[in-house]
Amino acid sequence: MDPSIIKVMNNGPLRVTGKIELVDTDGNAFDTKQTFSLCRCGLSDNKPFCDGSHKGKFESTVRAEE
Repeated sequence: MDPSIIKVMNNGPLRVTGKIELVDTDGNAFDTKQTFSLCRCGLSDNKPFCDGSHKGKFESTVRAEE
């Protein structure tokens, strides 16, 4: 089985790939696909999912320590 991956996109969302169950604070599951993006900027009208509203309005480049 392939690993699930969460990738931090430069100036954008968290890109999630793999079998992941995404739930709200009450444990209710969101409908997801094999790959989806989670909003990091807070501007999406489709939270918790990214709708591209961040473009040109959000800057964040994160790198893991090597």
